This record gives sequence, C-alpha cells and structure tokens, in this order.
Amino acid sequence: MKKICIVGGCGHVGLPLGLVLASRGFEVTLLDINKNAVGLINRGIIPFQEEGAEELLKKEINKNLFVTDDADVVRIQDVVIFITGTPVDEHHNPKIHEVLNVVEKYLPLMNKEQLIILRSTIYPGTTEIIEQKLQKHFNTRPKLAFCPERILQGKGIEEIKNLPQIVSAVSDEAAKEASEIFSEVAPKIIRLEPIEAELSKLMLNTWRYLEFAIANQFYMMVEDKGLDFYKIFEAMKEDYPRAKNYCKPGLAAGPCLFKDTMQLSAFYRNQFFLGQSAMLVNEGLPNFLVSQLEKKLGSLKNRKVALLGMTFKANNDDIRESLSFKIKKELEFKLADVLPSDPYLKDTYKLEDALSKCDAVILGVPHNEYLNLKIDKPYVDCWNVWK
Repeated sequence: MKKICIVGGCGHVGLPLGLVLASRGFEVTLLDINKNAVGLINRGIIPFQEEGAEELLKKEINKNLFVTDDADVVRIQDVVIFITGTPVDEHHNPKIHEVLNVVEKYLPLMNKEQLIILRSTIYPGTTEIIEQKLQKHFNTRPKLAFCPERILQGKGIEEIKNLPQIVSAVSDEAAKEASEIFSEVAPKIIRLEPIEAELSKLMLNTWRYLEFAIANQFYMMVEDKGLDFYKIFEAMKEDYPRAKNYCKPGLAAGPCLFKDTMQLSAFYRNQFFLGQSAMLVNEGLPNFLVSQLEKKLGSLKNRKVALLGMTFKANNDDIRESLSFKIKKELEFKLADVLPSDPYLKDTYKLEDALSKCDAVILGVPHNEYLNLKIDKPYVDCWNVWK
C-alpha cells in the first residue's frame, strides 16, 4: 500500500483522515508542527473530541500510523496531503498565501512522482496557482488533486466512511490516483474540475450559514415583538412536509461557515449581498440575546449572568470562532458580571456554582448537560431547550 503523509495531520481534519486511511492498510504519517499534539497522539491520546478516534488510534499507532514533527519524512512518501485551508483577514478577504506558504515550505522535500492532495477548504483558483508553482519547481506537470473534506467536526471518522468524496485534479493521472485512494475509504467518488470542487465546498458551507440566518432573522423579528417564536415555529412544521427541514435558530459559529461565506463573497467581487446580509444577521444574534436579557432585568449593571456553553457547538470542546465569547463581551459592555460555564473547558465555573451565584442565565450552547435543567431565574434560550 502507498505511503501517505498528512501535513497538518494532528488537527480536526487531518487526524480523522489519517486514522481511517491507516485502518485501510495505508502507511500513514501525520506531520505537524504542534509538538504537544504530536506527543499526545504518540502516547495514544486524542487531543480533541472525535468519536471512534481513540479506539482506532490504539489499533494503528506505530503499526500503520506514525506521528512526527520531522519534515524530512515528506521525502519518502508516495502521497502528500495538505490540510491547510484559506482563512480570511480582518476585512473578510481570503488569505490565500497561508496555503501557498505551507506548500512552498515543503516544496524542496517533494518530488514530481508524488501525488499531492489539497484537502481543506480553499479559495477558488488556488489549485491552479499551486499547480503553476509546482510545475515551475518540477519542470513538468505535477500530480495535483483537490479533494475537499466535508465532515462534521466530532463525527469525522464516521462521515469519511459514509459520505461521497469529491475528487478533482489537474490531470487524469492525478484524478485516477486520488480516486483509487479515496475509493478505499469512501462509498462513492464524484469527479469535478478543481474550480468546481473549490466552489462546491464554499457553497455547501454558505448554504448552511444562510439557513441559520433565515431562522435567526425570523427568531429576532418575532421575539422582538414579544411573541413566542417557537410556538409559531412548531405550528409551521407540524404535518407540513415542505417545512420538515426548517432550521432552528442558534449561534452560527465555528471556523468554517462564516469564513467560507466571506470567501464566496470575495469570489463574486463582494456582490454576494445575500451572504453579507446573513453575516450581519448571524453576527448580530449575540447582541440581540443580551438585549433580550436586559429587557427582562431592566439593567445588566452589576448583575451576575451565568453564560452556559462556551464552545462553538454543542457537545464539543472546540472554542474556535465561538459566538459565546461575543455574548460575553456584550454582557461586559453592559457592566454585567459574567460567569462562564462549560463542562468541556477548564477555567470556567462549575455549573452548580454559576447557577447558584447568578441573577440570570443565557444559554450559549445546548450541551447535553443543560437539557434537563430547571431554571428558576430570568433566562434567554434561543435554542428552546428550556421550554
């Protein structure tokens, strides 16, 4: 079986892929500059929550799976997979040089016979730019593919095994080799051209972001008028098939949805008004929730507010781009004393302490630990957990 190196392999995208590939018999090396993560994984410890990862790691570590921070391992690989995606800057412009710089860093260690796969979300046209750089370096057309991940964080192993894999490449040879690899782990291969694949990933995440925005806009519109949104919501959906997939309101947070919507906007010369409006709605929800609590209390000054759930999604330990921290800032602007609590994070209040000390509660993220709570103080819950 082929030797595969995953650059950035100890993170939320690389580690699940590496584990699944190793379980299929590939010799996989996870290369990462994060020495702490490398050390943990080598000791059989998963550095974040990922269903099924611990069991696979115990089976594969030092058998089909190896973990290192030594870049020289790139030289001996058949396949090099890059995980680095495209972030956006403070002005919401794509920072494509983040990806280019990583590829250029390892370029002296790579050779023209290797299959190079880009895995994370990238700005449309990035594959073509990297192809040109590789061709200049190798003096021949590279074997370059873009095969985007589409996994739900925390369930990556399951979804890699069960979701179709989009495969795009700059040549038929690269597409064939990439398809052969992913056919070992995915039930179906879908072929696209690189620009099509790049857009497909952005459009998928943007669609989800827009769904949240519609639900959040309706929620704010109705609640601002003093009406019960969820009473209307349930009536709309009851026995009405065209509303069965209607999205519930909630904090549209995390490292992907907002970022990818802004990338799609940049691709369309910042004329993507629907996406920009969605950003204003979703990023405005934290302020609205604080305002709703302020209406209930009259003033937030010197009031103790328990903020339950600080991660970006429920039942997860990842705080990247969590909007709960925006709620915290909004509360602090109102001179409230914030008591953040999260069962997945250290250095936050224990749940019982936060609830006993607080004057009011905001539910930031609906972790399972909060679902059966009986709150006897003023609260705001856009998730409708505490009916």
